[in-house]
Amino acid sequence: MSDSPALPAVSREWQLLKRPVGWPKPEDFALVEVPMPEPGEGQVLVRNEYLSVDPYMRGRMSAAKSYAAPYELGEPMEGGAVGVVVTSDVDGIEPGDHLLHFLGWREYAAVDAKKAVKVDPDAAPLSTYLGVLGMTGLTAYAGLLRTAGFKEGDIVFVSGAAGAVGSQVGQLAKLKGASRVIGSAGSEEKVRLLVDEYGFDAAFNYKDGPVGEQLRAAAPDGIDVYFDNVGGDHLQAAIAELNLHGRIAICGAISVYNNTEPAPGPNNLGRLIQTRGRIEGFLVGDHYDLQPEFVREIAPLVASGKLKYRETIVDGIQNTLEAFLGVLRGDNTGKMIVKL
Repeated sequence: MSDSPALPAVSREWQLLKRPVGWPKPEDFALVEVPMPEPGEGQVLVRNEYLSVDPYMRGRMSAAKSYAAPYELGEPMEGGAVGVVVTSDVDGIEPGDHLLHFLGWREYAAVDAKKAVKVDPDAAPLSTYLGVLGMTGLTAYAGLLRTAGFKEGDIVFVSGAAGAVGSQVGQLAKLKGASRVIGSAGSEEKVRLLVDEYGFDAAFNYKDGPVGEQLRAAAPDGIDVYFDNVGGDHLQAAIAELNLHGRIAICGAISVYNNTEPAPGPNNLGRLIQTRGRIEGFLVGDHYDLQPEFVREIAPLVASGKLKYRETIVDGIQNTLEAFLGVLRGDNTGKMIVKL
């Protein structure tokens, strides 16, 4: 194995102790010390520098059947991470290289080289590979352009619009010629951010009153595209304002992730018949073929400042759980990232 500085004997990692019911509680998790991972054939040892926490992780804490395997009890959780290679016997990967991989929630990881992507810290800040140039960015790109079939001139409504995905959806729609972009968020500060910095035409605080009434006022000509990160009353409101041949892309439903009883569905689905509207759910994992095109198009927009992004950075692996809970509460502006 390649020469490397002396390593600690242990690494810390977050484990799931029991499956949360309702809102996750600190006692459902533990930060534990484990022996330093030893890479096997085709693996490299990575010291993680940035970890991603995302709403979808709440679903993996449940044993219910879903699109991603549940986290195992007593085992390290997983998530996006960027780290520096400490030791490597793999051709093409040297100590000091930086890798994007999926073994987050821990300090050190033995990473399969074939499941990692080399990233360039000189081309963009490392944290952006977890957000604006990473999975959340591709989610916005694929959901708006492919799933929702965005067209120039569309009126677009985005919920959770100050988050990592929603903020990119709205900006991308404007850059590609949307006639109007409306966003919802959970604070006056975030509403101002959407209009003043991200260039949304209108935005509202969903806590200020019924979403349906606020959307109707912000979109007097209806909407052609709804990008849904929230579900619940936002989805109902969007269906009510959908124009002829309107499209709804379901990305997430954070408003119901911690419910212990089934949430009532929209009661106005019949309107889809009148509008010939379409609702389609999507997973970013089904659209990785767009990754090269996405990076080619978005990286220059980020570098030039035409596409803006925010990050909420939390320091220390010991604060990873609190950062995750903060995402569920909506504490973050833009991408929530843990810096180790």
